[in-house]
Amino acid sequence: MYTILITGGCGFIGSNIAISLKSKYPAYRIICIDNLKRRGSELNITRLMENGIKFIHGDIRNKEDLEIDEKSDFIIDAAAEPSVMAGIGSGANYVINTNLNGTINVLNLAVRDKAKFIFLSTSRVYPITYLQQINYTESNTRFELSKKQNLTGISIKGINEKFPLDKARSLYGTTKLASELLIEEFKEFFGVGCVINRCGVIAGPYQMGKVDQGVVTLWLARHYWKRDITYFGFGRQGKQVRDVLHILDLFDLIDFEIQNFDSVQGQTFNVGGGEESNISLKELTTICAEVSGNRVKENSTGDDRRGDIPVYITDNTKISRFTHWQPKRKVLNIVSDTFDWIHENENHLCQILNV
Repeated sequence: MYTILITGGCGFIGSNIAISLKSKYPAYRIICIDNLKRRGSELNITRLMENGIKFIHGDIRNKEDLEIDEKSDFIIDAAAEPSVMAGIGSGANYVINTNLNGTINVLNLAVRDKAKFIFLSTSRVYPITYLQQINYTESNTRFELSKKQNLTGISIKGINEKFPLDKARSLYGTTKLASELLIEEFKEFFGVGCVINRCGVIAGPYQMGKVDQGVVTLWLARHYWKRDITYFGFGRQGKQVRDVLHILDLFDLIDFEIQNFDSVQGQTFNVGGGEESNISLKELTTICAEVSGNRVKENSTGDDRRGDIPVYITDNTKISRFTHWQPKRKVLNIVSDTFDWIHENENHLCQILNV
């Protein structure tokens, strides 16, 4: 029986991982800590408690909030300011204090407890300049990766862990990369067992989608409540492509890492929907219309969003080699499951997602 602490435990990823773990392993002691900053996260408190999960209202930026009496066997660090636009054009303190200083506080807790540390990082550690230099072709609905690339760490399969890291990426991505470097130091000098997952786009039920984070839920909500959508940049046709991973596929991976920690200890993995689960905004519009039964007005604007990239697909080769894990669910499954959640909770979600 394990005691597992999940930071960001009322967030989309944290709450789903917590509840899935408790459902599969009822004897596990699951503790979630969250500062409830993101609107809608408070709705997950009841879900956690109904599933026998302990909730602590706390902030990883505050060392005192992490003075938890119970010792953890594992810490899953899912707490973050997740927006790639965080700190751009506004104060940078929150994203730095949460995504970097907060990680340090959690690592110190891992040292105290001798806990194994599972870190949810991001594909956004890869620099914007290089991601914008990816060679791609254009079809009627999307951008496609070209076979010939001029950069290391990219192939027709997508981006792997050898992609270059030596340029700017965003404050969000930089704080996560800096956290990765510190995790390596804590591993080397304090003996913290760790694994780092650089996640691409994660989606599914209970994600409170916004323009800058959670686009699948945002797009579906716009269709559900019949509100306009807008394509930004890169020709303004919605051809930008991302791979998308169902939250339950991410749970399957984290579950494997917990049960087989020695086989992944010390590794850094790219984790995403990969070749089998990727989509453009234009294609996502079509799927959302099919699932919701609603068609909405498609607008476009000439404004490019700073930091936007044309295509990102995860190369899952390394993680699959170490774990034999592969995503099972496709984009249609993700959209359908998210639609069912919105439909079942329409009254609660209307004021949060219908914006």
